Amino acid sequence: MTSKSETSEGAMAEYVTAVIGGQLFGLPISRVQDVFMPELLTPVPLASSEIAGVLNLRGRIVTVVDMRARLGLPKADDGKPPMAVGVDQRGESYGLLIDQIGEVLRLSENSREDNPVNLDPRMAKLAGGVHRLDGQLMVVLDIDRVLELVPDAKAA
Repeated sequence: MTSKSETSEGAMAEYVTAVIGGQLFGLPISRVQDVFMPELLTPVPLASSEIAGVLNLRGRIVTVVDMRARLGLPKADDGKPPMAVGVDQRGESYGLLIDQIGEVLRLSENSREDNPVNLDPRMAKLAGGVHRLDGQLMVVLDIDRVLELVPDAKAA
């Protein structure tokens, strides 16, 4: 669910923006716990390539999901350290590895569109719609869909 409020334009939603592989994504701000620089990632034996590892974040064990791998993109080769967006699902903590964090955008729910038919299928399976911004498309990430692909998240 997104953080919604009523204004004269109608229902508004707030998104934390992130860039992954040059594409702008929006994460519903109500699902974002924190933003951090992941350090000391411990690999998880036999985990899928989408699991970058686990780390200790303020006393909690956090499973870190590599969003580039999730989207079928190659590893970043720009030499910049990745960032992570912390999210929770059913009491478990996850970090979504991203290339770069952006700003918080407040957009009208009326401007949100269904996934375009020509949206890359790898993005479409994780997207909950799009917003057309000046000169670019912001893909809204459906956090539940992102995490349902993680084997640990399937057990409810």
